[in-house]
Amino acid sequence: MNGKAAPRTAGDGSTRTRLERGRTALGPALELVHTGRAPTRAVLTTQLRVTRATAGAVAAELEALGLIRVDARPTAPAGSHGRPSHRLSLDPDGPVTLAAQVHADGYRAALVGLGGRIVATSPGCEIVEPDPAHVLGAVVDAGIGLLRATGRRCVGAGLAVPSAVAEPEGTALNPLHLAWPAGSPVREIFTDRVREAGLDVPAFTGNDINLMALAEHRHGAGRGAGHLLCVATGHRGVGGALVLDGRLHTGSSGLALEVGHLTVNPEGRPCFCGSRGCLDVETDPLAFLAEAGRAPGPEDSLLKQANDLIAEEPDSPGVRAAVEALTDRLGLGLAGLVNILNPDRIILGGLHRTLFEADPERLRAVVADRSLWGRSGSVPILAAALDHNSLVGAGELAWQPTLDDPLSTLAGH
Repeated sequence: MNGKAAPRTAGDGSTRTRLERGRTALGPALELVHTGRAPTRAVLTTQLRVTRATAGAVAAELEALGLIRVDARPTAPAGSHGRPSHRLSLDPDGPVTLAAQVHADGYRAALVGLGGRIVATSPGCEIVEPDPAHVLGAVVDAGIGLLRATGRRCVGAGLAVPSAVAEPEGTALNPLHLAWPAGSPVREIFTDRVREAGLDVPAFTGNDINLMALAEHRHGAGRGAGHLLCVATGHRGVGGALVLDGRLHTGSSGLALEVGHLTVNPEGRPCFCGSRGCLDVETDPLAFLAEAGRAPGPEDSLLKQANDLIAEEPDSPGVRAAVEALTDRLGLGLAGLVNILNPDRIILGGLHRTLFEADPERLRAVVADRSLWGRSGSVPILAAALDHNSLVGAGELAWQPTLDDPLSTLAGH
């Protein structure tokens, strides 16, 4: 599936000498361009703390690898009197990663380029069978179809699943809203399906909310945050993630931030964990429909039904009461997390984003009132900015080896 020709290597001997001096800067340089923090060669020089010549050699090598483009004509920003600099951009025809996501209401494959750009997506499938091997085989096949249709070179594969993923085994410990056995070896199955499809690339698996957080931190509403907390409810259940200094905090074995089992309504609904009133069952789409007095229908996903109800009937007494009740419960949960984690930004996804956008001041007030530092610290709460952010995050996971060492990953292949 690697449809592109083998990359070139950068120019003459002097360029090569400069590149050897700065070879360890290739990965950091690519990440700076990938995340939009180095739009010009001058900024790249400053961020890497290298000479202009070394930055030029690094940029030339990344261009030769088919990852970025260097504008041949340097330009100065409007109103600037400084020296013009070559603009850097991501190669729109460059390699991609195969990203896959499975959730309670279906699965989908996509191709994700640098910059978090979704290049192509497959039609979503709405039936998740109880055999994970069958589902993961089908979603990989869908990704292979996208690669064939686009002719893109693939450098890795990533999978997002709605479950805690234990490390280092790569097992889905609690796919509660899928009919999969607890402890399914999803990473092993996914890797095998990728290999069987003829892709000789590394394959990775992660929790969907962790991958949402990674994508939002690099390309969305979380850019620039040092301690980023993400909380989201998609099709069923609630998940959380924490990004510290640019890296996911997954704990000692990949199981950190299981925020869905914070109690926010002690007399509330029974939870799958054995407790009652957990965030997981008190603030997800099914809880919203129940609170609004609406029976879930068979035609659309629970998330779409809940979002559509809020958009189409915002003044209905039942809908308004449900928005207020779930917002208050979500605020209690977030306040507890603020007290424990002291984040500098909170991002909400899925139905939580919709609830926040419906009444942002109510949620902020609950968090401020119930958190130790809420009134003085005022932690910013933002809506997630990216569509399909867990898919983008799965792509990010697969891009990481190339971001770490692009020359070793791509040269000669």
